[in-house]
Amino acid sequence: MSVTGARPARARFMLFLLPLVLFLVLSGIFLVQLLSGKDTSLVPSVLIGRAAPQTDLPPLEGMNLPGLSSDAFDGRVTLVNVWGSWCLPCRQEHPLLMQLATDERFAIAGLNYKDKPENARRFLGDLGNPYDAIGVDRNGRAAIDWGVYGVPETFLVGPDGTIRYKHVGPFTPESVRNDLMPEIEKALAERPAG
Repeated sequence: MSVTGARPARARFMLFLLPLVLFLVLSGIFLVQLLSGKDTSLVPSVLIGRAAPQTDLPPLEGMNLPGLSSDAFDGRVTLVNVWGSWCLPCRQEHPLLMQLATDERFAIAGLNYKDKPENARRFLGDLGNPYDAIGVDRNGRAAIDWGVYGVPETFLVGPDGTIRYKHVGPFTPESVRNDLMPEIEKALAERPAG
């Protein structure tokens, strides 16, 4: 075999080996992330620690509840839950929202995302209504202002109107107990007396 014939064979071998090496490196990175134990429902938000976006959404017709307005956050700890009747994970977390609604120390507001009013009312009629207010975001613009990645998402707004916590995806009993409730307790402790 000549020296010039060995070079093309070696080049082909390297071209074959390069994708395999890249695949192994990327697989290793994904494996490290997967095994890191990090909670994937915690998505960093530039809004945490900042004022909640100015929001003025109309109410869900036929529910006899107010719409979602930034004024409702003043002096009150509020969970803002982004949901839609078409969202299966929203249905999964709904019993937990119903349990949370029994705690009168904070309010729960719903941001109904890209939904048909009749479907949203049917969803709440079937599963119960945990919300003190429901704002309808038919075109999704308010959700963009809130930095929503997907549905469901929930934001904790402190009594001073700042976003304290964000949860992406459906709540689980563990995430409510270990993550949400400690954040609610902190926000309630900062609430002015009276």
